Amino acid sequence: MTVKFIAGPPPARQKNTKHALLVAQLKAHPNQWAEIQVKETSARAASAAQSIRSGQLTSYAPAGAFQAIARTVVEDDVARHVVYARYVGARK
Repeated sequence: MTVKFIAGPPPARQKNTKHALLVAQLKAHPNQWAEIQVKETSARAASAAQSIRSGQLTSYAPAGAFQAIARTVVEDDVARHVVYARYVGARK
């Protein structure tokens, strides 16, 4: 039997795993806009963008480290409410 040594077990419960994965991808491509979410309504897309900009979602902290906007995009007569974001770095 082979034993695999590690630094320690993962936390019992990880918060915002979905957002942590998004943040890692955005940080790997700084200053590049990415379509990160599609929401049911324009209000929900705008709210998500605001939460990202303000750092209210801890994965996106501190406030200002990420830029985010919401847009309604119409393709083939179908409206999509899209959240776009990019990592710009923490302000000092």
